Amino acid sequence: MGTDRGALVIIGGAEDRQGDCVVLREFIRLAGGMKAHIVVMTAATRMPIEVGEDYTHIFERLGAELVEVVHTERREDSLREDSLRAIEQATGIFFTGGDQSRIVHFIEGTPLDQAIHKRYEQGAVIGGTSAGAAMMPDQMIVGGASVSNPSVDAVCMGPGMGFLPGIIVDQHFAQRGRLGRLLAALVLQPALLGIGIDEDTAIVVNGDEFRVVGQGAVTVVDESTATHNNLDGLLRDEAITLCGVKLHILSNGYRFNLKMHLPLL
Repeated sequence: MGTDRGALVIIGGAEDRQGDCVVLREFIRLAGGMKAHIVVMTAATRMPIEVGEDYTHIFERLGAELVEVVHTERREDSLREDSLRAIEQATGIFFTGGDQSRIVHFIEGTPLDQAIHKRYEQGAVIGGTSAGAAMMPDQMIVGGASVSNPSVDAVCMGPGMGFLPGIIVDQHFAQRGRLGRLLAALVLQPALLGIGIDEDTAIVVNGDEFRVVGQGAVTVVDESTATHNNLDGLLRDEAITLCGVKLHILSNGYRFNLKMHLPLL
């Protein structure tokens, strides 16, 4: 990853918005603190006005200098000049929760998508919660069952927005029992690391490292060490066998090297 890129703040959903707001404070701090210019992206939600207003109030309360909301309820909205201008001036761009497929459907491959990636390359912070977290990789989890044991039909995959390539992210992780579907996703897709993020918890990605912020934990599954799986010949509802994977559970303050696949203690 280039050193000029901004940070990624990837939140497992249900982040605290009333109390200390530890995770959202970190996003604002990284985006410039009291000089932050935040753009809230509501593409994922079917209640864009209400959700946009909610995050506007939160980010203003936390001290951001300016908060704008960009609504994309149709793909054509990603062509709007006012939205492109807002992105060009943003120091932080935040994707709300909802349905991650809507983000890709309305934004991916449009001038708005290009503008967001350009600002990221120039140093803007990209944040996302729940669906806004799921869309971060180049291949994302679209849906699936909350199961303990992985199977081919435990997960549905699709193209993501490409901010964190080669890695699969799942959210609401411990709360919804999603280890099985993350393991299934790793077997089905050419990704070596899976990251499951609990609610009110985030990873902050800078370069080749991330650190954990928040109340819960982050589960890292390293499939690069796998010695065997039985994917060949399986039917959709049959259980996947997976041997030799590594599992790391990281709490607040711990870091992980994405290139070396090592926790930093």
